[in-house]
Amino acid sequence: MTFGLIVGNRGFFPAHLAKSGRQEMIAALEAMGHRVICPTPEQTKQGAVESRQDAKTCAAMFAAERGRIDGIIVTLPNFGDEKTVAETLRLAELSVPVLIHAFPDTPGKMLITDRRDSFCGKMSVCNNLNQYRIRYTLTTLHTVDPASSEFRADVDRFAAVCRVTNGLRRLRVGSVGARPAAFNTVRYSEKILESNGITVEPIDLSEIFGRIEKLGNEDAPVRAKLEAIQSYVPTAGVPKDSLVKMAKLGAVLDQWMQANELAISAVQCWTSMEEYFGVVPCTVMSMMSNNLMSSACEVDIPGVIGMHALRLASETPSALLDWNNNYGTDPDKAVCFHCSNLPKHFFQTVRMDFQEIIAGTVGKLNTFGTCVGKVKASPMSFVRFSTHDATGAMRGYVGQGRFTDDPLETFGGAGVVHIEGLQNLLHYICENGFEHHVAANMSHCAAAVHEAASKYLGWEMHWHGHRSGS
Repeated sequence: MTFGLIVGNRGFFPAHLAKSGRQEMIAALEAMGHRVICPTPEQTKQGAVESRQDAKTCAAMFAAERGRIDGIIVTLPNFGDEKTVAETLRLAELSVPVLIHAFPDTPGKMLITDRRDSFCGKMSVCNNLNQYRIRYTLTTLHTVDPASSEFRADVDRFAAVCRVTNGLRRLRVGSVGARPAAFNTVRYSEKILESNGITVEPIDLSEIFGRIEKLGNEDAPVRAKLEAIQSYVPTAGVPKDSLVKMAKLGAVLDQWMQANELAISAVQCWTSMEEYFGVVPCTVMSMMSNNLMSSACEVDIPGVIGMHALRLASETPSALLDWNNNYGTDPDKAVCFHCSNLPKHFFQTVRMDFQEIIAGTVGKLNTFGTCVGKVKASPMSFVRFSTHDATGAMRGYVGQGRFTDDPLETFGGAGVVHIEGLQNLLHYICENGFEHHVAANMSHCAAAVHEAASKYLGWEMHWHGHRSGS
């Protein structure tokens, strides 16, 4: 990632600390693989900011990198000039996340020549940023050594916050077909999403089918997609004709998404697709999600945005699941299920089969393409976003748990989850009218998603199980 770095300095504190602190911070960030943009000692004193002119110099440097800077890190090697830090951020006008860092003092170096007072200066910087209404993120410890593992974890979390914040602000989503008529649950407001920087680009299934009709079985995009499908998941017992249909569907979706610069998609997966085309799109969607282009079923646009947020935070594939069944008598366990388009990343083992639910109405031969298997044991994070028409705002909930290795005999893609206080979460979902779909990811990244959505995007978020100050 690319970070703008603001080094705070105050003239009557030891300036050599600003010089060495700048060098230490740049070295630490570059060692983590990040690019750093910061004034040089030739541009400002010690390459830090402590005056209005320094603020203008640093802000102009950042503004010249607008669109490339993912976040800004403010570091205080000494007390720092809180007003100048705030002015730099205001003048730069980048609207990216900001991390506030303070160097720790050393007990043996507390005389006037070496004492930092960053502990105190951090409070002053935060006070000013509040006055300027600039949002910011804090390190886990109030002061922390840039060379420590704790700081590395802070930067990793901040990078995730930056990816989620910036990724959702400039998001383009493909909406393929109409929602299933019976699913009022997946209604949403396209206008509320647009007001939050998220654009939805729709296409009718008739256009998809029409484009498929123009493709030959031997066309290069079809052959390439067919090979990709057969190498992605075992297809024994699946008719060749069904595989070719999936390949054509995948090729058309790929071309449409590339032409419209779409990052993710949600698809009308039943029952028009099966009745009038003859396959389920699950494997094609699973492949997209596994390749970090999240794809949700039942045209659940807010659902796929949740998948994307988790994927941005963790940089691993996400899935959309139903909160589907209790698991025995354990109140903190449930079965999460879909029928399924889960990415291969989620499964212990996976195979392609027909979709047993829809087959009962449209026939087995029209429902090949689903991904069947058991979800593997893993940490998990979950999130649900919704547009709230009554208030015109975005809202959601987020939390963490784990997929277990408990035995489960069923069809589709399913796994057992353990979430502490699950019954409280289920009450919250029902009392607030949230959907039965939830996005899930095989990592613990709820903190980054919550901070990005609530602090930087301004969405109303409930963090299940989180205790303030914990």
